[in-house]
Amino acid sequence: QVQLVESGGGLVQAGGSLRLSCAPSRSIFSINAMGWYRQAPGKPRERVAVISSSGNTNYADSVKGRFTISRDYGRNTVYLQMNSLKPEDTAVYYCAADPTGLGLSSWGQGTRVTVSS
Repeated sequence: QVQLVESGGGLVQAGGSLRLSCAPSRSIFSINAMGWYRQAPGKPRERVAVISSSGNTNYADSVKGRFTISRDYGRNTVYLQMNSLKPEDTAVYYCAADPTGLGLSSWGQGTRVTVSS
């Protein structure tokens, strides 16, 4: 089990930027994949971006070209840089980890992102 602590959410105007951070309780070297998911009110949770241990990334179509997932091994942190934010990006964002390659098994507590129009 990996504990995940997120930070960086907040209120921003449309067109603005935010950077979310996720710090796992163990080295990201030892984690197969990590990702960001989000859940808007009344909607199911959806995948936003994922990064594998090899550095491969995958994005939801709705965020391609605007969001970037990255890792900082020195800080042992995974980031989600969100640019050109839209009101429809408003959601609670969750960091998730797949430590062993067998699927997601760890989730953070969530951080709220609100984009005003």
